[in-house]
Amino acid sequence: MAKLLAFAVVSALIAALFYAVDWSDKTGAPGTFSPADAVVKREKFEEVFAVVRQELVDAFASQGVPEDARIWYQRILDYNVPGGKLNRGISVVDSVEIMQGRALTKEEFLKAAVLGWSVELLQAYFLVLDDVMDKSTKRRGQTCYYLLPGVGTISINDAGLLESAVYQLLKLHFRQEKYYVDLLELFHETTYQTSTGQLLDLINAPENVVNLSSISLEKFHLIAKYKTAHYSFYLPVALAMLMSQVPHEYTSADGKSLNSFQLARSILLPIGEYFQVQDDFLDFAGSPEQIGKIGTDIVDNKCSWCINTALAAASPEQRAILDNNYGRRDPGMEENVKAVFEAVGLRDKYRVYEERAYSRITAMIEDIPENPAFPSLKREVFTRFIDKIYKRQK
Repeated sequence: MAKLLAFAVVSALIAALFYAVDWSDKTGAPGTFSPADAVVKREKFEEVFAVVRQELVDAFASQGVPEDARIWYQRILDYNVPGGKLNRGISVVDSVEIMQGRALTKEEFLKAAVLGWSVELLQAYFLVLDDVMDKSTKRRGQTCYYLLPGVGTISINDAGLLESAVYQLLKLHFRQEKYYVDLLELFHETTYQTSTGQLLDLINAPENVVNLSSISLEKFHLIAKYKTAHYSFYLPVALAMLMSQVPHEYTSADGKSLNSFQLARSILLPIGEYFQVQDDFLDFAGSPEQIGKIGTDIVDNKCSWCINTALAAASPEQRAILDNNYGRRDPGMEENVKAVFEAVGLRDKYRVYEERAYSRITAMIEDIPENPAFPSLKREVFTRFIDKIYKRQK
């Protein structure tokens, strides 16, 4: 009981420090956070990590674990959670602001940022496991976590701790909210969907068993939908919709009835697929310095957009090269595959795909009916996403 009380006191002090920060000189009126300055927003979002990190470490320590376990847990958080682009997490804050149609109070910003960091924690959980399964060596410009001295397969349990941290934060910050159960179900459903996508990815890329006739763009679309689109695009917006209390069904200003969550999903999943195509292309075409990791899709026998597109355009001779060289952990064979990718004009095909995808998605966004009378879906939520990733280079 004493430990739980101490944990509550420390958490309250941390939150009080966050609230005490004066934002008025950079962000507009005191007590609000303006969406105008993206740099300031990222700084404030990163400040919230200090809050949730301490809350999580204190909660872990309150179980009576020894000091070496507490230090290990803190390293799990510090090494795997911050350091990325943070687009998923900050998108929660952006989306809440847009749906509310005003600047957020400090309390609202903190709650939205906690949800954002919960997404980043889930992302870290997926990436730690993904790197182990793919035998990757670099992530975000640094050594993959499982390759650190003394970590190894302990990283699998550490990934589980990262996932459980999501639910620690939700319980601490949202248990009294009427949408608390909806948050829990959304995170559980998203984890289920993403794990399904990972399974599809892995069984379509068995190590040392290469059969390019068994892969297809249809399988790629399923992998992209379940492995990437749900947690990277739909989850941040759906969290913002729950926090903003956007009705599941409402009538737009022009009298159209709609299901807000279904509509959001119908646009965000195609954005996620477009993002995955970009990721696959950059895995082939981007340098490690550019993308922060070493591309492994070719040697990992991945059912990627690149190989499927190349197969559709390859001559019989080029197809034979792909059959004999794809999915082999040999640098020379990897270069042979890349040479075919270049020969079939994969870069030009990607540029054509990107323009068509962008046009199709922006047309869908323009058709979103809005209702300014209350928190509702806004086109700007979706344009923020598409504008962030259009023609991205990393």
